[in-house]
Amino acid sequence: MRIVMIGSGNLATQLSLALKTVGEDVLQVFSPTPNHAMRLAALLGCEAVTSISDVAGDADMYVISVRDDAVCNVARSLRVHNADSVVVHTAGSVPLSALDGSLPHTAVLYPMQTFSRERRVDFRRVPCFVEASDPYAMSIVDSLARRLSDTVVEADSARRRKLHLAAVFACNMSNHCYRLAERIVEDEGFSFRLFAPLIEETAKKIRCMSPRQAQTGPMVRNDVSVMNAQLEMLDDPYMRDIYRLMAESIYRDSREG
Repeated sequence: MRIVMIGSGNLATQLSLALKTVGEDVLQVFSPTPNHAMRLAALLGCEAVTSISDVAGDADMYVISVRDDAVCNVARSLRVHNADSVVVHTAGSVPLSALDGSLPHTAVLYPMQTFSRERRVDFRRVPCFVEASDPYAMSIVDSLARRLSDTVVEADSARRRKLHLAAVFACNMSNHCYRLAERIVEDEGFSFRLFAPLIEETAKKIRCMSPRQAQTGPMVRNDVSVMNAQLEMLDDPYMRDIYRLMAESIYRDSREG
C-alpha cells in the first residue's frame, strides 16, 4: 500500500519503520516541524512535507499518529481523493468517531507499547487493537496489523479506552515509580542499573502468575514498623503521599477476594 504518515513522534517513527520492514510503501511523512519531518523521511527514504495541503490526496492509507487532542483537527484537514483510502489513527484513548466526516473509510490501529524514537521495537511482539467504520476498512487494517504483529485483537472504542487506562497504570505509572526510586538512591551514588534484575524478575513473574500473586514486600505484609521507618526517610511530601496510597492499595488488594 501507498501510505502517508501524519506525525513524526515516538510512535509514528517506530510504526513507520515497522511498515517499511514489512514492505509497505511510506511515500510521505507530514509534520509541521521541518526538521522532524525531514529526520523521519530520511530514515524511510521518502518525501517530507510540512503543510497539510501538500499531503498527497491519492494514497491508499493515511496513518494519523499525533497528540490525542489533535487527531480530530488533523483528520478534518485532510483532502482525500481516493474513494478506497483508509484513514487510520493510532491513539488508545481516542474514539473512532474522531475521524467522522467526509473521509471514505476510517479505522484505528492501536499498538499497546511504550515507544521512543531512538529504540527499535520488535512489532511482532506488540499487541495491536483494531476497529473500523465498515467491513472494507476492517479488512484493510486487520490485514496490515497481522503483517506487523503476532497478536491482533478487535476492540471497540469503549474497550480500547479501558485498555489505554490500564496501560497508563502498567507502564507510565510504574516507570514513574522507577524514577522515584532513582531519586532516592542517586544521592547515595548508586546507579539505577542495579535495579534492572529486580525489575526484570518482577516482569517475568507475571508471565506465569497474576500481579496479585506476585506481590511481595512490607506493604502486602502490612509491616507497619518498616513502612513507618521508610516514610521517615522521605523528605518529599508528594512521595510520602504516594507511598501511603500505594501501601493502602496493595494491602487492601491482597485481602480482597
